[in-house]
Parts: sequence; C-alpha cells; structure tokens
Amino acid sequence: MTTLRQLRFLTALAETRNFSRAAELCHVTQSTLSNGLKELEDRLGVQVAERTKHSVMMTPVGEDLADRARDVLARVKDFEDRADREVEAGTTQLRLGAIPTIGPFLMPRAMPLLRAAYPDMKLYLREELTDALIAGLVDGRLDLILIALPYELPSQIASEELFADGYRLAVPLSHPLANRKSLAGEDLSGRQLLLLERGHCLQRHALSSFPDVQLNEDESFAATSLPTLVAMVEEGLGITLLPQLALDAGVTKGHALSLSELPDACPRRVALAWRKSSAQGDLYGRIGAHLRDARDHLQEAASR
Repeated sequence: MTTLRQLRFLTALAETRNFSRAAELCHVTQSTLSNGLKELEDRLGVQVAERTKHSVMMTPVGEDLADRARDVLARVKDFEDRADREVEAGTTQLRLGAIPTIGPFLMPRAMPLLRAAYPDMKLYLREELTDALIAGLVDGRLDLILIALPYELPSQIASEELFADGYRLAVPLSHPLANRKSLAGEDLSGRQLLLLERGHCLQRHALSSFPDVQLNEDESFAATSLPTLVAMVEEGLGITLLPQLALDAGVTKGHALSLSELPDACPRRVALAWRKSSAQGDLYGRIGAHLRDARDHLQEAASR
C-alpha cells in the first residue's frame, strides 16, 4: 500500500531534484528516502525519476504523480487541521439529554456556566425518560446524558456521579404529618405515595428510598411531572417524595404544603453518562464540574 511517507518523499524529490536535499526536507537519511522511493516504484510499477551520479530527472509520470501527491497531502493536512480545531475548541456541538426530573431544574442554572466556558460550542438539549436517553446515547443520537442512579447501564457506557440528591416529604397542610421538621422511614410505613408514572426512574427510586420500609404507591393516580405532583398534594389528594434538586429550584414556590426532611432516606445519585468509545471523555469531565457548580449555586440561592 502506498503510504503518506512515500508521497512526501516523492514531492520532496520533485521539488529539490536532489536526494540529499529531499532527505533533509523529510528529516530522514538519504538511504531511507531512496529505499522509500524504490518501494513506491515497485508498488506502482512505474519509474518516477531517472538517477545518475550527478543529477536527478523526474520522469513524466513521476511529475504527474508528484502533482497528485501534493493534492493528497494538502487534503490530509486539511483533514488534520479540522481535527486540531476540534481538539482546541473541545467540541463544536454537544447533544445533551436529561431526564425530566433533573433537566428543567439543573440546566437553567448550568447553561450560563457552560456558555461562558465554551462560547463557541452549540449545546442541544433533549428531555426524555431514562430508557430513551440510554438508547439515544448507544446509537449515537446523543453525546452525553444526565440521569439518576442507581440504574443498570449497558457495558459500553461510562458514567460519573455528580452529586447525591435527597428527598423531602410533601404533605397537605391538614395532614397528620404536616409541620414536622424531620421524619423517619417508619413514619411512612403503611402510607401510600403519589408518584410519577412508570418509566420515570424517580418512581422506582422513591419507592426504594427506605430499603427497610415497605413503601406503597397510590396506583389510582400517576403524574407526568413533578409540578403535577405538587399540585395534587396541595389539593389534599395524597403525599409524595420530592427530590431536593427540584425543591431548591422552586418547584413548590407559591404552593401551600408542608415539607419535612428525610435524613435517613437513600438519595438518588445524579450522574453524567457517555459512550466509553468517545474521545471527549476529558471534556465531559469538565462539563460535569460545571454541573456540580450549578448545583452548588442552586443550593446557595435556595438557602438565602
């Protein structure tokens, strides 16, 4: 197979008409250049140059092939330059997917940080349930996804945990558990919870938040979003667990309900995930750091 190195040898010889100077241009010994060109001639079955003790003359086909080699090498240089620009910029675009119980609450705070850090990067956001996000990541439709663990991930996906996200119990103001600063898992035993519809990982995470307590779902109602759950609780239709991230982002603002801490609950773990085969792992790690900063800013703002 003809190599790029042989093409560089050919163009250098056509330019200098001298084996010694051509070798200097290519930063190789004269014998290396001469052997490389001989291999090229043998491979192609043509003579590219006529050699004497005192001169080198390119053959007509050698001149033509040298012109074609210059075009090939120029295209290769353009190919490499394009990759270099991508490396310098980090990436020119990023397709980020997020689950509905994280994206709407974290990304508005994170977007300004990401734009400041990567002003030339176009960020495309997609909100989907976890199964769809994982499928999109595996088939290349998405570059990076923001999900909650625990969740069984395919072997070709890498993940990095960003932060733990605990829960609070939300109840109507008239409920027996209202106005309690802190509650334990036993306080929820035997009670039914309003939850998101199946397919939302938060539904499963909420039910497993107290491994030693049997939590039950009120199957008469399934919400499609956290704001819907909040509205249903406010109307006295039940109680629910709300993730702290959504609370800090103001999901209950303007609603009359009681919130109690659940210090013993197992939190969900918010994480970034990407294909192990991606060459942008370092960039994704930096993006993860910005998302952590956004979470910290959200907590600080909520505590004021």
